[in-house]
Amino acid sequence: MSIHEIFAISASALGVQAERLTLIAQNLANADTLSTPEGGPYQRRVPLIETAPVSDSGALGVKVAAVVRDPAPARKSYDPGNPMADASGYVASPAVNPILEMVDLMQAARSYQANVSTLQSAESVALQTLNILKGP
Repeated sequence: MSIHEIFAISASALGVQAERLTLIAQNLANADTLSTPEGGPYQRRVPLIETAPVSDSGALGVKVAAVVRDPAPARKSYDPGNPMADASGYVASPAVNPILEMVDLMQAARSYQANVSTLQSAESVALQTLNILKGP
């Protein structure tokens, strides 16, 4: 595996983790959004991640194939005085669990940092190789 492929694989992973972090932030920001332009409460966004070639030699990285809405049903709470309540007095709210989002956030941040460390290690090895080739 070439140094170029190592950089390409880690760069693809960094892009995916950055997208995950953005989606998690959006989910947390909209955890209390009861009405969206599409109608109904906000639906959590989740990335679908798949492998993707990053070089002609067949090295595989990752990419976000799509961003989908979580099909989990909205949470309903009885609040007949709320202007967003339906005819039965229930208010539909997003099925976003802030605790799970924070766990996902920590995992994505750690994965991002692991890929940064991989890039730093690959860079260090490449520089050491150049120094060896340069000679005394």
